[in-house]
Amino acid sequence: MIHYLHREQVIPADIGRVWEYFSNPKNLNEITPADMHFQIVAGGNEKMYEGQIIEYRVEFIRGVRSLWLTEITHAREYVYFVDEQRAGPYRFWHHEHKFQQVDEGIHMTDLVTYEAPFGIWGDLVTILWIRRKLEAIFDFRRRKIAELFGESR
Repeated sequence: MIHYLHREQVIPADIGRVWEYFSNPKNLNEITPADMHFQIVAGGNEKMYEGQIIEYRVEFIRGVRSLWLTEITHAREYVYFVDEQRAGPYRFWHHEHKFQQVDEGIHMTDLVTYEAPFGIWGDLVTILWIRRKLEAIFDFRRRKIAELFGESR
């Protein structure tokens, strides 16, 4: 079963500063909870571009490190980019990041479309654990982004 996570946040900064931050794969470590032991292994040394492959190691379950390979499949500078899983813990992962200028700064939207492996068992795990874990990750990101850029009014 396909699941969705949708988040929005207004960042009180100009698009150049926001785009520069989010288009640098190395910044993912800063906006990922420390208990996930997030590490970029390869492909994250350059500013993001369409076709870029980035290999990570991440700990979703305590003590179990997982490979996660993503590709930047679409990118339009200052507007949006999409990362899709090529190998990793999900059966399907598609994450759209959109940026729009508003009076207060930049309105950022994240839309994650995902599916767990293992059919009905994966759906059960999603309901019981994965959804809450993803929400906690994005809650952390919201707080960290507000720390880095300030709170919008």
